[in-house]
Parts: sequence; structure tokens; C-alpha cells
Amino acid sequence: MNALTEPQKPTAAEADALRAAIVRKLTYDLGKSQAGARDRDWFMATALAVRDRIVDRWLSATRAAYETGQKQVYYLSLEFLIGRLLRDGVTNLGLTELVDEALAPLGVDFEKVRQAEPDAALGNGGLGRLAACFMESLASLGIPAFGYGIRYEHGLFRQIIRDGWQQEYPEDWLNNGNPWEYARPEISHDIGFGGAVEAVVVSEARVRHVWHPAEVVQAVAYDTPVVGWRGEHVNTLRLWSARAADPLKLDAFNYGDHLGALADRVRQESICKVLYPSDESPAGQELRLKQEYFFASAALQDLVRRHLRVYGDLKSLPDRVAIQLNDTHPAIAVPELMRICVDLHNIPWDEAWTITQGTISYTNHTLLPEALESWQVPLMERLLPRHMQIIYMINAFHLDRVRAAHPEDGRLLSSVSLIEEAHGRRVRMGHLAFVGSHKVNGVSALHTDLLKKTVFKDFHALSPDKVVNKTNGVTFRRWLQQCNPGLTGLLTETIGPRFLDDAGALAALQPFARDAAFQTKFLAVKRQNKEALASVIRASLDLRVDPEAMFDVQIKRIHEYKRQLLNVLETVALYDAIRSQPTRNWVPRVKIFAGKAAASYHRAKLIIKLAHDVARVVNSDPTVRNLLKVAFLPNYNVSLAEVIVPAADLSEQISTAGMEASGTGNMKLGLNGALTIGTLDGANVEMLEQVGPENIHIFGMTTEEVAARRHEGLQGAHAIEASPRLSEVLEAIGSGVFSPDDRHRYRDLVEALRGSDYFMVAADFDAYYDSQREVDARWASSAGWQQAAILNTASMGWFSSDRTIREYAEDIWNVPVR
Repeated sequence: MNALTEPQKPTAAEADALRAAIVRKLTYDLGKSQAGARDRDWFMATALAVRDRIVDRWLSATRAAYETGQKQVYYLSLEFLIGRLLRDGVTNLGLTELVDEALAPLGVDFEKVRQAEPDAALGNGGLGRLAACFMESLASLGIPAFGYGIRYEHGLFRQIIRDGWQQEYPEDWLNNGNPWEYARPEISHDIGFGGAVEAVVVSEARVRHVWHPAEVVQAVAYDTPVVGWRGEHVNTLRLWSARAADPLKLDAFNYGDHLGALADRVRQESICKVLYPSDESPAGQELRLKQEYFFASAALQDLVRRHLRVYGDLKSLPDRVAIQLNDTHPAIAVPELMRICVDLHNIPWDEAWTITQGTISYTNHTLLPEALESWQVPLMERLLPRHMQIIYMINAFHLDRVRAAHPEDGRLLSSVSLIEEAHGRRVRMGHLAFVGSHKVNGVSALHTDLLKKTVFKDFHALSPDKVVNKTNGVTFRRWLQQCNPGLTGLLTETIGPRFLDDAGALAALQPFARDAAFQTKFLAVKRQNKEALASVIRASLDLRVDPEAMFDVQIKRIHEYKRQLLNVLETVALYDAIRSQPTRNWVPRVKIFAGKAAASYHRAKLIIKLAHDVARVVNSDPTVRNLLKVAFLPNYNVSLAEVIVPAADLSEQISTAGMEASGTGNMKLGLNGALTIGTLDGANVEMLEQVGPENIHIFGMTTEEVAARRHEGLQGAHAIEASPRLSEVLEAIGSGVFSPDDRHRYRDLVEALRGSDYFMVAADFDAYYDSQREVDARWASSAGWQQAAILNTASMGWFSSDRTIREYAEDIWNVPVR
């Protein structure tokens, strides 16, 4: 279908045909009658019928890639936060109206059917959602691609809030089956762990190394088609499930040891049970490393098998294959590809290294030390002995080159070594990914600049052309067209449908920002979305909120650097101000939080508890007169985000400057007409450039100022003493005003702010509070607010993931784009 060509209105015959297909699926695939079918059954039947319309395009796209010799992209990610897929597939295929007309005579509501689909629990946050957006853009741009990850049976935990505390429960998204995936039991690869390495003498000049693993787990493929916009191209998301090579020790079972007979199977298949198992224990660390090697090895074996079948040898791999490592999780792919080349295909070391570097590229997503993974050398030697040998070899050759160029520079050698020696010997996986890649990219201009100046400073000096920037983006199909159909319809009516194919066309909306009639329509769409979110809040929390109030939203993983704590402190300060100045013309506000804390991140979980304690006090205080409400929505996921994002008035992007790599929630919220309050961090910097300083609220210290304050060793106590407002807030929290059942609950939290204040919560508090009052002043002028909101939507075109993927294709992968 050509760009801008609108799908024809479906005929009665087409609707009848699809309806018949859905009923057949219901009857013969699910064994259900129409009378007995529930929403979940109708979802399964509809999904299976829609999937049938994808398959021919999918097989054709896969076949064409090999027939034409197109270079293929393989995207390795530990997370793919794909969310619900029914509406995604229906929209991209242009079948929305047809599906509605097919279901209506059956008395079936498509919206209820859509909501019966569980969220695929395959990711944690921005990293996984970015991977999902990238997969959709790869298909939309016609780039042949495979996504490789793990088919987690439970994925990230389901968050339950009990008495304000987060509790984690298994997410059962696969319990009733997954209609989108195709099991591929015939596609499996053996993944080894442990054992020993045998050196086999081949000749006087050559020794071949043979790894004899102590344990072998099978990686079995499950494929999900990824439909591009307009359905013109379909790619594959291939997820690996762990299967024990020997599922039952029959002799043990027959002797009556029924549990022991299954012990090996349980241990081996635990690899794909849960996303991000806690690494607080040695067993948890081992499982995490197993997961990373499991899916990286399966991916590489799979793509090498496919490449050899078509091209015959591995010498052409860099010309036909681009492997992108999404963060450090798949960094073990570097020694694994070397092992495949050298040990399994007898390729000389130097040639294998050229193949590896020419094929792999690496995206860095963070400057946080805990996220730049490192593994203890003894663990690596025990679990992956051959890979540890290869890493030693890579490091030796790498350091030889550095030493030759910079003789007697011991500090440099220590800095760029793949092995850290200072605090127990550890393998630095970020260093390994850097050395093994031909390109390394950051995910915003600021982040990339910081990569060059901080964690990869010495590497950048050695290879000044290797680090490039690729600012993140989001798919507008999901985050505008699907989650905000009201705004999409208004935009289409106002500027035409071109923006559906070219996100840059949103700029045509700018002249309408001052148009009073358009502002009224824009506001009406926002009001409708806010009413929908208010209904969700009432159903989830039994809390009534007024859609006329400002919806102030912070939705993201709970982490100290993302500074939900700063938001909560400002909430308390605002609460105190409203009570002490009741006659002031306060702007009604609803503070909306959502996000999960890592199961072992106790400080983040305490912040969740504080948010709930504050909400309990504020929401029940009649003196506030509904001017302030606080809502923490549990179990944040893609589907919940699709309700919150279109309803947000204010987007909280308040991370400590220099610590957020990019952010993508900022883009989604801005696209849907929310104004941003934020620091000069991550992609906020580029958002400021796109929307203009008059349409965004920037506050707080810069990256350089944060670094200087830390270097000077300034304590949070200095900022607290200088701020009577903050002092009062911390005194109230620390003394138990919000926790009368445990007056010391937040004492340590408050003392941490008085101490190093590493995340600059105290240091930035006054600037944040003042910026929020500027937001209030803007809200008081509806026309002024709507103008800025419209300009935010009009200025977000550059943040499309299509633009990001085009840049990857041109600058890193060297693949053509349709």
C-alpha cells in the first residue's frame, strides 16, 4: 500500500468472511460455542484469525530477504516489552474497521476482546519497550530483522501493593496460551555450561580447543511475527525457551525418588522462568549469567546456521549480518562468536576477530556502575571456561596494541583492561562489548557525550571514531494512533493523514497552536482521555479524582536517580502550603505515580511506601478540599501506560542530571500533548531544542554542576539548612507524621538526604518547587497551556523510532531502508 493511501471501507462480504474465520477458530481451535464463549475466548479466536492474515506476508518477507541477499539485522535484547499485540496487528494491517464490523453482529465488543489479552511480561521498562519500538520500526521500514530474547514463563513480577508496601508475585501471562507465537520444536540449539576445555594438538603450529560442558540445556525457538505499518513487511521476534535435554531421570523415579528425578530439569528450565532473578545471592548471580549466555549463544548459533545454509561460509558474515547488542546483557556474544568461528569452524584467530568486530555493534544505555555489568572471574571460569580463555586472549591482544601505542602507561592499561583487578578480579562486560564492536552508540546527545568523557573516556581516546550517537525514539503507531485515537482523528482532520507515514509531518500542526477553535477541540480530546484514566483510578484505588484538575504524571521504574522521592517531597510541601494558605488560588492537581521497584532494591521499595503513606494522609484530609490528590497505580505495564500517557497534562522527567541515558516516556507524553517539567538530562536536552524553551519547564543543576558538587563533597545538609520549606517537609517525614504506626520508618531516608545527597534531591528541591509554581501559573491560562501542549505534539516528530532506526541503518548497520 502506498503512503497516504487510506484503506478502503470494508465490504459486507469481507466482514462476513472474517466473521466466519473468527467463528471457525472459536469452534475448531478452541472448542467453544458462541453461547459459551467469554471475552478471553473471543480474543483468542480473533487473534488467530488475524494471525492467519499475517502469515503469508511473513513467509514472503523472510524468503525475499534470502533470495535478494539482503543484509539482515539481528537485535539481541534481554527484554522485549511488547505489551498487547491484537490492536497493534489490526491497526498496522489496516483492519480496525473490518474487525469491528465482523464482531458486531456476534454481539462482541472489540474493546473488551482487546482488554482480555494479557500483557507479555517480557521486560522491565524503557530498555524493553525501546526494543519493541525498534522491532516495529524495522518492519515498518522494510529492514529484514530478527529480534532475539528469552521467552520468560513469568517475566517481570506482578506488583501487588499491600498496606503501601510492594509485594512481588509471578506474572502468569502464558497461563491461557499465546495465540501470536509459533512453537518451533525443530529449531533448537544445545547450550553448554561448566565442564572442562581440552587442548587437542592438531599440528606443531596449531592447537584446537574442545569444550566439554558438564551440563547441556536446549534452547527451543518460539516465533512471533512483527507487523510493520500498512502490513507491507513482517519480521520475526524469536524467543528462546529452556528445555532439559534429559527431562526425567527414570532410574531415580523408579526407585521412588520422584522429586530427585526431576531436579535437573527444574534447575535447567529455571533459566526462562523469571526476568531478572535477584542477584543478591551467588545462586542468583549464576542464574543471571546463565540467562545471558543462554539467549546470546542460541541467537548466534541460529543466525550462523541460517547464514551458512545460504552463503556457505562465515567470511561474508559482516557483509550479510548486523548484530546489535542492546546494552551489556548480551556482551557474552563477543567471545561466543569467536568460539564459534575459531573452535567450531577452524577460522584463524585474526580473521575471526575481524568477522566478530565487523558484525557486532553495541548500544550503551547507562552510566550507572551497577548496570555496566561485571562478573567475578571464578564464576566465569566455572560456568563458561572456554569463554574465559577467549576473553583472556582478547584482552591480551587488546592490551598489546594499547601498550605498543602508549608504552609505560600503566594507568591506561589498567583502565581499558577487560579484567578489573582492584576489587576482586571481575570481567567488565561493557569493556568487552566495546572492544568487540565496530560501533558503540549512546542513546541521546548528552549521554553519548558523557560516554566519551566518563566510562569510555580512555577507549574513546584510543578509538575516536567508534562512539556515535543515536537518540532513542518511539513508535508513533503505538503511542499516538493506537493509544490516543481521539487525538489521531483530530490531527487527521486538521492536517491530513500524512503524519501517519511521516512523523515529521506533525510540524504542520504548529500554525494551529493559537487557533482558539482547535484549542477547544484539543482540550476536549484530553478531557475524554482524563475521564478514562479517572475511571481506572477509581476502579483500582477507590479514589475519585476530578478530570478538570491537572494530571501530573511520573511513570517509570522506581529508582533513586529517577527521583520519585523529589516528587513526593514536593507533594508534601504543596500539601503544607495549601493547608497554611487556604485562601490562595491553588491549582487543583492529581499526582499520579506508577512503577515497579526491583525486588531487592529496598530503598526504592521504601519510597513506594512513602508515596502511599503521603497519599493516605493527603487524600483523607478534608481541609485540602480536593485541591490535591495522590494516586499510585499498581502493576505498571504497557497497557496501563497506554491509558495514562494520553491523559497526562504534566510529564515528570526529573532525574538527576547526567544519570538518565535518554528516556522514552518523555517522548510519549510530549507526543500526546503533555508539558514536560524536567532537568537537562537525557533526551530532555533534545526535547528542549525541538519544542523551544518557552514550551518546557527546565529546572535544577546541570550535569557539570552535579559533578562539581559531588567533587566538592557538599552535603545535603547545606541545602536543607538553606531551605525552610524542605526542612519542614523532612522534619514531618522523619518524625513520623506520615507513619504514625512506625515513627522511625523514614529516619534513614531523611538522614541520607542530609548526608551525601548523591542524587541531589535536597540540592534541587527549591528549584523544583519553584518550577512547579511556574507550571501552576501557566495552567491558570487555559489558552496559554493549550498552545504549549499543541506545540509539544507538533514538535515531537523527530522522536519517532523510524528516524532512530534509519540512523542505525545508515551509520552502523549499512543496510538499505525502504
